[in-house]
Amino acid sequence: SRKLRMMPTNCENASSNIPSSTGDVQLIQNATPDIRSASDHTAVVIGLYGLPGSGKTFLLNQLKQELGQTHFAFYEGSKMIATVVPGGLDAFQSMEEQEQAHWRQYAINAIGKNCADSGQVAVVAGHFMFWSEEQEAGLAVYTQNDLKVFTHILYLDISAEVIAQRRLDDTERSRPPTSVNHLRKWQQEEKTQLRDLCRNHGILFSLVSPCPTLLNKVSILLLDFKYHTKKYNLSQAESRLDDAVVASQGQLETVLVMDADRTLAAEDTGALFWERVSNSRPSEYEVSTLNALFSGPLGYSYTAFRQAVLLYEETADDQEFDALCQDVASAVTMYPEFVSLLQLVAEQKHVGAVVVTCGLRRVWEKVLEREGLSEKVKLIGGGRIADGFVVSAAVKGALVARLREAHNMRVWAFGDSSLDLDMLRKADRAIIVVGDEQTRSKTMDTALTNAIDNDSFRAHQAVLPSNASPRLDTTKLPLINLTEPEFIESLLGGRYTHGGLQVLCATDRNAAKLLATRMRDAAVAGPDLRESHRRVGWYLANEFLADAIGLEQCPIRHVLGQQTTGYQLFHEQQTTIVALMRGGEPMALGVSDVLPLAMFVHANDADDIKLHHLQGQLTVILVDSVVNTGKTVVDFVQHVRRLHATIRIVVVAGVVQAQCLSEGTLNQTLARHAKLHLVALRLSKTKFTGSGTTDTGNRLFNTTHLP
Repeated sequence: SRKLRMMPTNCENASSNIPSSTGDVQLIQNATPDIRSASDHTAVVIGLYGLPGSGKTFLLNQLKQELGQTHFAFYEGSKMIATVVPGGLDAFQSMEEQEQAHWRQYAINAIGKNCADSGQVAVVAGHFMFWSEEQEAGLAVYTQNDLKVFTHILYLDISAEVIAQRRLDDTERSRPPTSVNHLRKWQQEEKTQLRDLCRNHGILFSLVSPCPTLLNKVSILLLDFKYHTKKYNLSQAESRLDDAVVASQGQLETVLVMDADRTLAAEDTGALFWERVSNSRPSEYEVSTLNALFSGPLGYSYTAFRQAVLLYEETADDQEFDALCQDVASAVTMYPEFVSLLQLVAEQKHVGAVVVTCGLRRVWEKVLEREGLSEKVKLIGGGRIADGFVVSAAVKGALVARLREAHNMRVWAFGDSSLDLDMLRKADRAIIVVGDEQTRSKTMDTALTNAIDNDSFRAHQAVLPSNASPRLDTTKLPLINLTEPEFIESLLGGRYTHGGLQVLCATDRNAAKLLATRMRDAAVAGPDLRESHRRVGWYLANEFLADAIGLEQCPIRHVLGQQTTGYQLFHEQQTTIVALMRGGEPMALGVSDVLPLAMFVHANDADDIKLHHLQGQLTVILVDSVVNTGKTVVDFVQHVRRLHATIRIVVVAGVVQAQCLSEGTLNQTLARHAKLHLVALRLSKTKFTGSGTTDTGNRLFNTTHLP
């Protein structure tokens, strides 16, 4: 009976030192420590499953050659049964089912004990179920001992068509004819039952699909299973953190530790990833794949996060995974308050930032890169076997503790869910990020209430977007605004590091000379002069705002019909253009032509700029035609900074008196402000303030005749 060959059956563990023929595998063998098991004190026993004809025995023999038998022991088929059962396989086949079950349990227990004693990792090729076509249901042949001994199971997910052909071509074994449809049904049943059983018993499970690098892929998985433990996992994450601290060359005093999903942005990148996978393969994966895992028996444990990595591994190869991550990253919009804050922090030497995410490192790497933050903001996260570790709630808490205790850092922690509570509790300052009521964590209110009432936990809440409702009440969890000067002052300790006022000027460029000629020509006034100013605004926005603000890609349709990539100014929709009335309006309209999605505000004086003009924005552009003493610009900049401490400010002007930059109020005052640019068509050495017929505002609007 074929069903007798259900499980581990033959021990072939003679030692040898056969070298690896695969570079990746050899690198891992050389780099990994000699840690005995996946759970620190338990033998690592890995099941290799698949339908009869899927190639388990062939792969097992390849692995034996690839990995050698010093650290691994390989078991296969009926040979193990023949070894342990008195009378061998013939005797086993004649036994009653209950007695057969006894010997199956004995065999798997023997494998577990052998490996626990030797420190070797067992790789066991076996069968999970037998199902002849005439039967209504398959017969599962696993035992409860299997579920206790196995730590990992890999399932060879070979197509039913390939298996059917292999069975027909197999001249060494007598296999009953089986239809492709039945093989497909049998395989699906095995995968479903195994996945459920593994989750219910803490066994890591992964499908392994055929590919040219199958041997290399499985070898890397086995080596990972050999050494990966909770202890090793934490050591890897701590090492990544230590590297980030060392890179600061001893200058760091304060570190911002930030969760990513639903903290830095409203989106959950894991959910977005599986939404895309399920859309392309609805019969294989569901949108709720991750929710089903974390809401199951494994919860949010180390094992659950390791299982999540295996899900990502089985879903896509490295190239497909990277493409999916790029797609997900393009759908993520960081809260502008965090972008502004991190841009400011990036300029500091004594303050740093680390994003620690339970989600996909590769997605957040792309998001931070897009925002121009990837060089200064360190990222700790997983998602792939190659990352070397997973981030759990316990890891987050341990990293904050390490920053404080081992590196003597002051830590500000930012998080949104109960997974962040351990990290938040261990920080010097804790900020709960509260998102929209529809999407934010449903369990956080209860967890927060318990921590505040019973554990003396103290924190503030930052509500993003600003129109969302707060959590709990603002007495228990006081509100804080990430852009308020008081918050920034407290965070930076009153010490700002920045490059001061950065001036971009076109004075010596031929285009500037041509444009300035029309502006200075006394014969040009009214609509013609306004058009000249508008063109100057358009020119300065194209030529210099791209340097001050940056560019981002955007999709466009090519004239030939296909989709292609174009460019626009960075975060155009999160930009506010302020026309300093009345002389600044024509030039501001020219700037607006280049940023058609930006907000446009008229301001007669600084108080006309309200908080709602700046909330959710990353850049404010103050536009005036002429800057003489600089007093007006200073008033506007200081007013904006009182409302929003981290927003980027760009002053755009047609003419700026050179003296106010070199020795006047403008330079002295603005040099104290971070993230500030001045863009000018030209600098003038002439100290002259116009009036009547020489006043620019009068010339623009034909009011030179008025007193």
